Amino acid sequence: MSQAREPGLVLRGVLWLVLLGPLFFISYGLANQLTAGRSDVGSLVFAWEQHMPLWPWTIIPYWSIDLLYGLSFLLPRTRREMDRHALALLTAQVLCVACFLLWPLRFTFERPALDGLFGWLFDVLMGFDKPFNQAPSLHITLLVILWTMFARHLHRQPWRWLMHGWMALIGLSVLTTWQHHFIDLPTGALAGCLCLWLWPSQGRLPWQNIRLARAHKCWWLALAYALGAAACAGVAFTLGGAWLWLAWPSLSLALVALNYAVLGAGGFQKGSDGRLSCAAVALFAPYLLGAWVNSRLWTWRQPHPDEVCEGVFLGRIPGVGERLGQAAIVDLCAELPCVVAGQQAYRVFPALDLIAPDNGLLLEAATSIEHLRQQGPVLVCCALGYSRSASAVAAWLIVSGRCADADQAERLLRQVRPRIVLHPAHRQVLQRLGAHR
Repeated sequence: MSQAREPGLVLRGVLWLVLLGPLFFISYGLANQLTAGRSDVGSLVFAWEQHMPLWPWTIIPYWSIDLLYGLSFLLPRTRREMDRHALALLTAQVLCVACFLLWPLRFTFERPALDGLFGWLFDVLMGFDKPFNQAPSLHITLLVILWTMFARHLHRQPWRWLMHGWMALIGLSVLTTWQHHFIDLPTGALAGCLCLWLWPSQGRLPWQNIRLARAHKCWWLALAYALGAAACAGVAFTLGGAWLWLAWPSLSLALVALNYAVLGAGGFQKGSDGRLSCAAVALFAPYLLGAWVNSRLWTWRQPHPDEVCEGVFLGRIPGVGERLGQAAIVDLCAELPCVVAGQQAYRVFPALDLIAPDNGLLLEAATSIEHLRQQGPVLVCCALGYSRSASAVAAWLIVSGRCADADQAERLLRQVRPRIVLHPAHRQVLQRLGAHR
């Protein structure tokens, strides 16, 4: 059953449109005007783009985004969803216009004269749109935000498939109307995902988790990821061409560094269903791919979980197609999604990789393990099943009285899973739990 719609949302949506509409035309036009007077505006176009066809009829889907922009404000069910959607659109405008002013690019193709309805629509468009506002494509940035909103609310077939098809056609139209070069599309898509990550439809906002990391290791890891981001960016913009794709892992690693420094595990936006938000998946994709491959390489000789005692298993995070005999999962991994079967109970306590979880998180995880264990076997997992999840199982052993202290819990864990890694920071947290018990 769909969620009941809060009252007053239509008026709220109209007010947002009254604010955002004039802002769009004023800021977009101002950026065009300022850039047109500059002599240092370059271009970034690949040789293969010379073969890009001009399809005049695609001006129809290109223009349709304006209609979808307005209709999107009829979809939110709550004030929070409405406001975050509007703020995402506002952020897109500010971000893209700032890029147009700081790094202006020019579209280089000369469009031939067109007549009829399509020609008239192009003439109207050129009345306020000049060939300067290019990367990231504001059209694509807004499309990502609108597409996500419509996909969240439109579920009936065939309308859902028609919506996806039309949205994809809008994305293609920025090329086939000769409005943008290719580089504008992936940069626009990343900008849209960044806006959605900053303003998720539900849950806490990223900066609501801001807290300077206390552990020195967090700052060392943040520095390492920041250096990796800088290296990728340096290669991308020095060599150009296909190397520009390295800008994606550069952004991904920069956001990971931000998570370790100030945002914490919440920056990965892992939900209570084990999934990361769509925006987080897109932004962190290069890092997530590396983390997943790393988890499989370290555990390829030990893919199956090990039973510690009384139906509590310790192992790596399960993937698609992996059959589990456990009725419940307690997940300590922040950065990787967890595949949960329909009948499995699932609890997630996101913790950063290579960092010892704090007392409160381990105590909550231990409590969940004991509660779920009474309903059937429980898998406690993280990326490898060697550190974060081992800490949680050790905490459960101590809190439940099955082990007297951290040393005894670690010895028991090493008997069943010898490759666990508990650093002094992990042992200190476990010792404090033992003292409190």
